[in-house]
Amino acid sequence: MKPWPRTVCSKKIEIAQDLQRELKDTRFILPLKLKKHKKLFGMGGLQYIDFEKGWAQGLIKLLGMLKKQSVPHTLEPRINPLWEQYRSRLSLGIEQKPEVLTSNWLRFADLPNAIRYYEPSGAVDLGAMQRVCKAYAYPNAVHNRGFLAFAAPDEIAEAFVEVGRFVVRAESSVLEFADMGFTDPEIRPRDASNIVTSMLRQSWELFCRSKGMTSFNYSNQVGFHVGEGQIPIGKKVPWGRQGQARSSMLRNVAKGKVWNYGSSAIVSLWPYPHIRLKARVLFSSYENDRAGSIIDDRDVQFRSRRTICKSWRNKQWLGRLLAYLELLSGDSAFMSLPASPSLSIRVEAAPILFTSPVSTKLPDVLRDEDEEVDESTFGNRDIDEGPND
Repeated sequence: MKPWPRTVCSKKIEIAQDLQRELKDTRFILPLKLKKHKKLFGMGGLQYIDFEKGWAQGLIKLLGMLKKQSVPHTLEPRINPLWEQYRSRLSLGIEQKPEVLTSNWLRFADLPNAIRYYEPSGAVDLGAMQRVCKAYAYPNAVHNRGFLAFAAPDEIAEAFVEVGRFVVRAESSVLEFADMGFTDPEIRPRDASNIVTSMLRQSWELFCRSKGMTSFNYSNQVGFHVGEGQIPIGKKVPWGRQGQARSSMLRNVAKGKVWNYGSSAIVSLWPYPHIRLKARVLFSSYENDRAGSIIDDRDVQFRSRRTICKSWRNKQWLGRLLAYLELLSGDSAFMSLPASPSLSIRVEAAPILFTSPVSTKLPDVLRDEDEEVDESTFGNRDIDEGPND
């Protein structure tokens, strides 16, 4: 029988067990379960405190156990000086001066004046109604025997003429509906808020499709990516103010694949109505010096993002976001999203700026040679993210 190997962990357990015998305290050792593990010799029979299900729950149980055993303690928190020195040795310095940060939030400049619940005035084929709603070129949400829309009654009458006649049963401002819902028909505030955010997201997706963006269904969101119809591979898209203009690529070749930048939209009404753009990168094959079909293997997509995009720094991600918005908005300060045949929803094309009360001691501008790690990702790194000529 081979002897049990003496690892660092086992040596520490032996020391603790020696102290336990010396103190004659059978509760001296308190095992903490951080994740699944094999039972250790001498510890298998001890009752552990479970941190695997949640650190907060585990900490509460640990403190309760220590209190129950009358372990000496103080209410004044202290940090071991040696630990603080170790923790801060590679940390970044903080300066007590504000720093302006660019977010990925786009503010709604205005919303439709009203949202209406339409209900059939007589008998109607609900299946046909739902099919027309699904094919309708403007935001809507089916609810019970009717649907909600931003469109005016005459516009709905024209679009649904083959289904039946619909009348307005309830009407409200968009934000009031999101906050209060409807009493008749009964739509609770939580459901109303979800309906509004869904319809505003539909409006954004319709806008992206109208721009010719390539859509791709991720696990729980739709992403819209720059494709051949917008810009060719390797072309820079300028962005930024005059005098500080820069450019970024939104499509290029890396490791035998074409990467296409895009985003998914997350709509929120708090603290004010806005769209949060989540960056996406979609890969397609590279054939005969041009992009081929989208790679439909999700594992390949995932591995490509992990390997190709790992060298992209925050500066590159920000540049691509701003170039992406520049491509969508053109020369306008706003993007007009479709709400109805006669109504658009305006969204600010420039991301919201936030101000941090402190800033880190890092340079605002990186040297060109510091911007990229893997030259194969972007080709010539001095050209890809450099200032416009």
